[in-house]
Amino acid sequence: MSLMAGRVVIVTGGGRGIGREHALEFARQGARVVVNDLGVESDGNGGSGEVAESVAAQIRESGGEAVGNADDVAGWDGAAALVRAAVDAFGSLDVLVNNAGFVRDRMIVSMGEQDWDDVVRVHLKGHFAPLRHAAAYWRERSKRGEDVDARVINTSSGAGLLGSVGQVNYGAAKAGVAAVTLIAAAELARYGVTVNAIAPAARTRMTERVFADTMARPGAGFDTMHPANVSPLVVWLGSAESRHVTGRVFEVEGGVIGLATGWRHGPRVDKEARWEPSEIGAVVDGLLAEAPDPERVYGA
Repeated sequence: MSLMAGRVVIVTGGGRGIGREHALEFARQGARVVVNDLGVESDGNGGSGEVAESVAAQIRESGGEAVGNADDVAGWDGAAALVRAAVDAFGSLDVLVNNAGFVRDRMIVSMGEQDWDDVVRVHLKGHFAPLRHAAAYWRERSKRGEDVDARVINTSSGAGLLGSVGQVNYGAAKAGVAAVTLIAAAELARYGVTVNAIAPAARTRMTERVFADTMARPGAGFDTMHPANVSPLVVWLGSAESRHVTGRVFEVEGGVIGLATGWRHGPRVDKEARWEPSEIGAVVDGLLAEAPDPERVYGA
């Protein structure tokens, strides 16, 4: 089990659910792990540093190396402190897994300003801030002539790729994560950093209540929605083997791994002059007739 031997990994939101499984699998594959988690409830309230430390302790008890961390990844200073914590504890940083998040689901007409601000903050800024500070660390190493072979794995969602009724805040943030992934992959390639994202489906505190039937544990056989099913792909993306893969978004559920292709240029018409508003209806109808039907929004 040496796929990750010698590599140092940060997992945000690593105290529970999918993030916990990531941390455990990275450690099992030989990585030294910084388990970051504020220990909040599923709606973002409360908090306890014991949540991250309990996972780190489990890794150490199994013979691995890990430290717990409770910095706020959506805060600029907290994200910087998290990156420093990895370097201080283990001497370097090779992989950043952005996973932290919570939900406050509401229909648009019922959503409050704080519901929007808090969810977008933790999911979108909570991806950007650690990425920004980790990228600066890797850039400095690259400028010193060091051989950087680093990885970022972000966590998007089907809600961000296709939309999800009742999750406009979460879906918008996760769509932003996909865009951050594409841009960061293009910008950071010169420094030896790859950036990919996953859109996982698994049983977590955020999904088992809203999608109770889909997420129910089976009586026997393969547990399709167990969060551990997501982690092998994430660990491989964090390994040296994945250096040729960047700027991609993978869907993963149970035993299924898929590649999400995202927005692409579709059919178009060029008049080579300015359109009159009265002409537009027929043009749009023609474009819609040529294009494939869009995927359905979840819950529609």
